[in-house]
Amino acid sequence: MRLQFLTGSLACGGAESHAITLANRLAERGHECHTVWVKPEDALRSRVRLRTGGTAFCLDAARYLDVRAVGRLADSLRRQRPSAVIAANPYALMYASLARARAGVAVPLVVTYHSTRWPGLKEQAKLLAYRLCMWAAECAVFVCEYQRRYCLRRGLRSRRNAVIHNGIDVQRFRDGARPEERRALRAALGYADGDYVLGVAGGLRPEKNQVQLLEAAAQLRQRGIAARALLIGDGVARAAIEARARALGIAAHVTISGFREDIRPLLTACDVVCVCSITEALSLAALEAMSMGRPLVHSHVGGVAELIEPGRNGLLFAARDTAGLIAALLRLTDAGLRARLGREARLTVESRFAQERMVERYEELLLEVCR
Repeated sequence: MRLQFLTGSLACGGAESHAITLANRLAERGHECHTVWVKPEDALRSRVRLRTGGTAFCLDAARYLDVRAVGRLADSLRRQRPSAVIAANPYALMYASLARARAGVAVPLVVTYHSTRWPGLKEQAKLLAYRLCMWAAECAVFVCEYQRRYCLRRGLRSRRNAVIHNGIDVQRFRDGARPEERRALRAALGYADGDYVLGVAGGLRPEKNQVQLLEAAAQLRQRGIAARALLIGDGVARAAIEARARALGIAAHVTISGFREDIRPLLTACDVVCVCSITEALSLAALEAMSMGRPLVHSHVGGVAELIEPGRNGLLFAARDTAGLIAALLRLTDAGLRARLGREARLTVESRFAQERMVERYEELLLEVCR
């Protein structure tokens, strides 16, 4: 197959990482893959590793809907004649739909949908256009069953609606650090052996709700627990998060790593990894932490019930419920429980959320669509 993967940008995000992974891995399987992104944000550009024949380029859109960018995409469709275009989320699908019409080529469109957020009035107006694009697409792929049901109820559907769970590279995300190596990693970050390091990975954005982890860490410290918060990532909410840490009096106990190409050493340094999101589909950050054998505490949102069995391979708390988050973190001060949940978390990812399985399912689906 000749496949074109289209994203809104190559900024740090789950949808962008997912598209890059699919393009890279399907290229390894012998398909000709091309990566295109709409807006000139390319923090993840170095992760695009396409084989001979593949291309990567930006449409350089200067606004939300840039007619010239649509024209550039139409030119690429005429030139490449892809077997299918795979758009990450409806915004990219809108560009693909307009470019397909302008180019006059009958290329199948597939959209991968990564959100369960029902936005404000302005965004809901955009969804009216997105619905038309999704209805005209050959297939929509959702990352969990919860999200598929959520979207179908709201008219976000295509001719075919499939579920393919996110997957990660379980060989790469494996914690092979020896105890002395882990101590050295923690020491380099300024952590003592007795510190209770609470990690959260992902873009610093309001919906990821990292501030809640600061609230929990502050209350744990008031109870005499040496809680430290490690925020792995960067983003628009950084200033607000730093201000809240100062207001809580725990700024010295909060570390923000900024963007890291490789987050594995930071995950190794954590005792627990938290996902405090108020909206989520199926978090790649959660899967990466679980694959690393880190015990996970996750807000009960999106498709997390398809991932976590509470008390066996992780713990859940109600979204925005800081008391519930604290109760879960108090349970995990037990090192034995952390080790048991971490082992089960790793086994869950190996058996159900391995990247190889995800790529195989996408390849099968795309072959059917192209036929």
